[in-house]
Amino acid sequence: MAIRIFVTALTLAGLLALSSCNVGGQGPKFSIISGSENTVLQPIVEEFCKEKKASCSFAYEGTLDIGLALQSEQGVEQDAVWPASGVWVDMFDAKRRVKSLTSVAQMPVILGVRKSKAQALGWVGKRVYMKDILAAVKSGSLKFLMTSATQSNSGASAYLAMLSSALGNKPVIEPGDLDKPDVQNAVRSLLAGVERSSGSSGWLADLYTEAAGKGVLYDAMWNYEAILKETNDKLTGMGKEPLYAIYPADGVVVADSPIGFVDHGRGQEVETFFNQLVDYLRSAPVQKRIADTGRRIPLSDIAAKPDAAWNFAPTRIVTAVRMPEPAMIRQALDLYQVALRKPSLTALCLDFSGSMAGKGEEQLQAAMHFLFNPGETGKVLAQWTPADRIMVIPFDANVRTTIEATGRLDQQKTLVERVSSQHAGGGTDMYACASKALDWMKSTQELSSYLPAIVIMTDGKSDDANGNFMSRWASVSPHVPIFGITFGDADKRQLDALAQETSARVFDGRGDLVSAFRAVRGYN
Repeated sequence: MAIRIFVTALTLAGLLALSSCNVGGQGPKFSIISGSENTVLQPIVEEFCKEKKASCSFAYEGTLDIGLALQSEQGVEQDAVWPASGVWVDMFDAKRRVKSLTSVAQMPVILGVRKSKAQALGWVGKRVYMKDILAAVKSGSLKFLMTSATQSNSGASAYLAMLSSALGNKPVIEPGDLDKPDVQNAVRSLLAGVERSSGSSGWLADLYTEAAGKGVLYDAMWNYEAILKETNDKLTGMGKEPLYAIYPADGVVVADSPIGFVDHGRGQEVETFFNQLVDYLRSAPVQKRIADTGRRIPLSDIAAKPDAAWNFAPTRIVTAVRMPEPAMIRQALDLYQVALRKPSLTALCLDFSGSMAGKGEEQLQAAMHFLFNPGETGKVLAQWTPADRIMVIPFDANVRTTIEATGRLDQQKTLVERVSSQHAGGGTDMYACASKALDWMKSTQELSSYLPAIVIMTDGKSDDANGNFMSRWASVSPHVPIFGITFGDADKRQLDALAQETSARVFDGRGDLVSAFRAVRGYN
């Protein structure tokens, strides 16, 4: 299990946010691609950039996106990478582009349980094991939010801790261990407790707090200890009950938040700036500021103030799960995607209106060829399984047809063939398509045993207004998130409104439609 022992938080699949500090000046231009969990640390970096009169920018991407960029022929465009964990650099940076990878802080991934729920389960003040969490899930007493293990470091960490517990906390996961039926059954049963998923740890935390503001109370959330602190700070400000921190006694995975340099041949000045930035981030005053965010500073007495009210104990010694070798991690993630995760129930609303003629139609067809090609989706850990259920709904001003399938290989092929016969023409009514998708989901038996989602890809404003759609949406339980993928001149306001009202998000498919469809898979 030789892997760089660093630690930090990761993810924001598909979202790219840029911000700059002190444009112009005498210092270099310097760019960082980072996981979403580091947004709280960005102001600290910006202060250093200002001091050095450098022009700095941040791009936020998900774990897998950063890894895939490192693996690609082009590599990352930025001067530094700052993922949640060095594991992903080890897995994907085959060309060893990243230099001087250095841990900035540590964050264990733990379970935050709504305090009244933790009290009802008898977990307050008690040592809780993964078997206790499994028993609560099996009894129907506990559901939780968790990011996708194949898209986000926090989800992967929670999943690997589940695997470690199911294997009896073996010091090393060996070939053959993942094939054991009892291990698979235990982890599959735990993952059945997932109520909402995402490709981003930060987005998942926002989902929890925004839902609480609407009066929707989720039971629990797997996330970084520091992200739970940020979440509870918000909840307290809202007058809502906090999440009670559960540190599974049989082990947790700790993220190491490493920052590394990528040399693009821009001269020694850029590398010198990076080294100075690392020294700054690891200096005692700055480490104290980083610790105040809830992150752990190893081998020091610097720590955030504990809070017994929600069991926050940043100096508590945790049992750290030893990370497997990269090849075993990849095998474990494939197993998660194809056999253990909660099945998806996905409706894809595909806009074939007249404005999609030409390039739009070509790119949409190419996206479908990717989405239903296991050889391609397997490369980015976005495969479908036979347990997944899929409905593809081509639409213009009306629903043209509905094509239902599972994730079986032959049925994926049929989906591609059926969609290939569709051609652009007519107006646009995405609400008609979304209503058809809702009807399908409402008629699905045991809907709660799936992760449902409606995905609308459109390039134009819907001809019809929202109307009574939201009242129809509210009648379906559990509620179904409606994700949007923009294309061309899409009226993003309508998609944003649907996403906001249904606790979902909108992805930008204008530059790369295939990547947008892949990103949304992390939320379903």
